[in-house]
Amino acid sequence: MAVYTAVDDEALTAFLADYDVGELLSAKGIAEGVENTNYVLMTTGGTFILTLYEQRVEAADLPFFLNLMNHCADKGIAAPQPVPRRDGALLGELCGRHAAMVTYLDGMATKRPKPLHCAELGRGLAAFHTATADFGMRRENALGVASWGPLFAQSREAADGVVPGLAALVDDELAALDTLWPRDLPAGVIHADLFPDNVFFIGDALSGLIDFYFACNDTLAYDLAICINAWCFEDDLAFNVTKARSMILGYDAVRPLSEAEKDALPLFCRGAALRFCLTRLHDWLRVPEGALVTPKDPRPYYERLRFHRSVAGPVEYGI
Repeated sequence: MAVYTAVDDEALTAFLADYDVGELLSAKGIAEGVENTNYVLMTTGGTFILTLYEQRVEAADLPFFLNLMNHCADKGIAAPQPVPRRDGALLGELCGRHAAMVTYLDGMATKRPKPLHCAELGRGLAAFHTATADFGMRRENALGVASWGPLFAQSREAADGVVPGLAALVDDELAALDTLWPRDLPAGVIHADLFPDNVFFIGDALSGLIDFYFACNDTLAYDLAICINAWCFEDDLAFNVTKARSMILGYDAVRPLSEAEKDALPLFCRGAALRFCLTRLHDWLRVPEGALVTPKDPRPYYERLRFHRSVAGPVEYGI
């Protein structure tokens, strides 16, 4: 989440006239994240999240995201639900951008995940994978393995200025992963972005998943690897095997992992670390002037990648 597009009160009031949500009381931009413009809206009808779609989001993908949220809610997965317009459409237009409103979820993101939070996330992720097995729409992963080389090419010349030696490491990793990447493991809908700020808790219990705008079809264990990267490293970038074990066991309790999936986890963790290193590098070098956005530093994911490259096998993730 972020704010790239400023929305004035007049435009917002006109936009809300197409929704049965009451009158606008307040609107506050959300600075976290890097992809879309987001506001928290309070109206006489409740609290909502307004999203204006920017950057990597393709208009053709929006029905997938919005219908996926409805599917999750129907299956008992706590997720925001799109708010329909008076004409029944889920999408509108605001300030020249496609826009949608979704319901506000109760709960708070944890800034310092504990092993019990990781276990809750593991169970929640597996429940999401199970619940979406019969989702009727499909979206290819626009940031999958095949995209990493072309993406890096846009930033390669500047890479070593951000992290010395990054270009050579990425070149080596791209060649290795293209050859070694498993392509025959269980696949389905993945969230692909379950960072701690996209997972809500009430107390220590998971209360909801948000921000589905990277969701796509890909290998399920890769989604788990994304979460291991996002949740299981400390502020000093040390890997916390207790958190990883808790997350994997939580996942396995709901959707048992095959031995092949467990064996592939180190490789998937390398790929997930590389993917976020590359997208963060790209965005770090291209922050739009005047945007209310905090770009993510690619260096922590460079260090994660170095760790995963040193791993001998899945036992080092606690399994």
